[in-house]
Amino acid sequence: MDETASHPPFFSVGDRLVLDARDDDWDLVIGDGPVVATAIHDGHRMRASLLPHLAVSEEGRMREEDPMTAALLPAGDVRLRIRASRFQVDLNRPRDLALSTNPDDTWGLKVWKGPLPEHELATSLAAHDRFYAMVAELMERLIDRWGCVLLLDIHSYNHRRDGADAPPAPAGGNPDIDVGATTLDRSRWGDAVERLVGALREHPAGGRRLDVRENVRYDGGGHFPEWLYARYGDKVCAVSLEYKKFYMDEWSGQADITVLDDLRSGLQAAVAAVRPEFTACR
Repeated sequence: MDETASHPPFFSVGDRLVLDARDDDWDLVIGDGPVVATAIHDGHRMRASLLPHLAVSEEGRMREEDPMTAALLPAGDVRLRIRASRFQVDLNRPRDLALSTNPDDTWGLKVWKGPLPEHELATSLAAHDRFYAMVAELMERLIDRWGCVLLLDIHSYNHRRDGADAPPAPAGGNPDIDVGATTLDRSRWGDAVERLVGALREHPAGGRRLDVRENVRYDGGGHFPEWLYARYGDKVCAVSLEYKKFYMDEWSGQADITVLDDLRSGLQAAVAAVRPEFTACR
């Protein structure tokens, strides 16, 4: 199925790009530039009609979401945050897995008590379709204006899964920032990715230099960057940024705002280091 089919236009173009068709599932800020930052797993909101079907606690659900990743969005000229929980609709998965009741699809976590009503599935899949239709139009508009786009797909991950008082996962397989760069044209954007990684390493957070490496935790970047690469090729450089949750206590949910500020500043500096390559596409 073409996820982008049969949707009216979301944007109009005059002196600047304007979002016409608003959607309650996302926040979108459009600035003038070729850098897009997304936080598609930041949201926690769940439809009231789905709440009776949940098997996981609210705390357990939030621990598997990517809270506060939207705090890093100012690095982008265009900033997109999804309000809905990834368990209501996972936009980093193909359509047929966007709302799954099989724990095998949620790393063993039993999210739902059992099968969901068909109308609930249809509502979430419609949101998945709207998102991809909107992003397709957005990318096409930005490519028309800038020639190419840098998209930063921002996520976070847990590293204390054994419990609040247990030792964290070994650092060897869990960098502070895992830069996922598997779904892009390396011959065109490889140098830009290396500069981005180098710049991230140069900006400490919480008083220490960060461990930033490429493609450590995941073989692929998820459906969203894979879709971007398949659709736009070398016109879009999609980079997934997985931040280890050292900026917060993943069990209590309390965040260190100072560390988050450091991470935001570091990402903004890294984008500034590679921006000329993307503004030169015009």
